[in-house]
Amino acid sequence: MQKTAQLADIEGIENLQFFREELCKMGVAPLKSKGTISTMQMNIGLVCNLSCKHCHVEAGPNRTEVMSQDIMEHGLRIMSECGISKLDITGGAPELNPHFTWLVEEAAKRNLHVIVRTNLTVLDDENFEYLPEFFAKNRVEVVCSLPYYTEKNADRIRGNGVFNSSIKMLKRLNELGYGREGSSLTLNLVYNPGGAFLPGAQEGIEVDYRKALQSQYGVTFTNLFALGNFPVGRFLTFLKESGNLQPYMQKLASVFNPDTVAGVMCRDQISLSYDGKLYDCDFNQALGLPCEAKHISTCDKQDIFKRDIAVSNHCYACTAGSGSSCGGAVV
Repeated sequence: MQKTAQLADIEGIENLQFFREELCKMGVAPLKSKGTISTMQMNIGLVCNLSCKHCHVEAGPNRTEVMSQDIMEHGLRIMSECGISKLDITGGAPELNPHFTWLVEEAAKRNLHVIVRTNLTVLDDENFEYLPEFFAKNRVEVVCSLPYYTEKNADRIRGNGVFNSSIKMLKRLNELGYGREGSSLTLNLVYNPGGAFLPGAQEGIEVDYRKALQSQYGVTFTNLFALGNFPVGRFLTFLKESGNLQPYMQKLASVFNPDTVAGVMCRDQISLSYDGKLYDCDFNQALGLPCEAKHISTCDKQDIFKRDIAVSNHCYACTAGSGSSCGGAVV
């Protein structure tokens, strides 16, 4: 109780090291990578057609940062050298990178498991309407952000018209076999809470999504991932401006679950930014907390496999309750 009282009283809480103290108590500080890495997550740019309120990288139409093909090639080389089998492509809207289709096709040629994280609405643009078929052709696992299953709540977070556009694209993906029972084409949805609170149980949220989307729109999907909102980027700005920073951090810290630490995503993946810098996760990338392997062009296998993971108080979001990762709940 003393710790959470301090959390509620101290200004600038995001710069303190309470999470590191949790790891010390568990005897796992510094937190280390597992020694083998299954996933490289490439954030290939911050350009996006949306400006979502909870976006941790503060992507939007006015951003200009995009990953070059040269950096992509370095990433694929390191994946080959390290035996990393899964490529997780994110952004921004990754589809807006001019080298996006090259990256997907090159990864498919190398028999990598390719994941693309899409906001769905970009697929509704006439310049990108070919992408659903392109995804199916290259056996891409599609992960779609859909913050809620009702128009009012989804549009409140993402902007007017976003929900209906998203439903249109989900139907198109379903037509191609994505998310259908018995199909090998995977369509996963991502839920984020709409405010300064934690997601409920992932299984229960998935049941609600399935019922609402199937009955109202005929939409089906493979899995749902429930992700907590991280005190990073636009959501951190919201927490500060609304006076919710300390209460939210106190809430996260009060439900810290030691059982989630072994399975946090940073231990099994490496994150590559648009400029070639390496991070332990996309959230560290947003905060500018680089990992020991500084840049993709100069790192080697040992830099990737044997590293201490950079942690701070935003890590409470990964370890609160059932935990949170790019693949949803941890435990």
